[in-house]
Amino acid sequence: MDNGKAGQIALNYAMLRGAADVADHWLQTDGQARCKGWHKGESAKMQVVTADGPAEVDIQLAESDELVGRIKCAEHVASYVATQGVAVALATKASGRRLNGKWFAAGLALSAVTHYVADRRRPLRKVAEAIPGKKNFLNLASGGLNGAYLLDQAWHHGFETVASVVMAIGSKAE
Repeated sequence: MDNGKAGQIALNYAMLRGAADVADHWLQTDGQARCKGWHKGESAKMQVVTADGPAEVDIQLAESDELVGRIKCAEHVASYVATQGVAVALATKASGRRLNGKWFAAGLALSAVTHYVADRRRPLRKVAEAIPGKKNFLNLASGGLNGAYLLDQAWHHGFETVASVVMAIGSKAE
């Protein structure tokens, strides 16, 4: 591998990761964050206004709520991957290199699909529960740690690493 490609991989990863943090924590709407993991038959906490003021109640999710979850997740992933694409494209242009369009798109598609899978929550939970010793960590929510969030982020980091390499295939100096 030439130094240019190695540098492109590093640049891609830095841009994917930075853009992901911005998209996940600043651009994602409250509705997307709350609803993207909704599945029929599960319960969710909702804010309601009562005569005594605001209250949080558990609701049972229906099929229509699952559709809302899928839509909210897709909306979030669209803004997430668009942010990543812009970041990688601008940094690559500034570096004097050029990406191959099909490999760039393949890397973004990998990031998008794996992000959607993780953010629907149930698939990532099933993966974690299938790995010995990960169920307790997944459910950890004490001491300032949240196992589900940390596993989610590790999943994203791992696939962004792979996407960085995919995007670099066919890249070259301008």
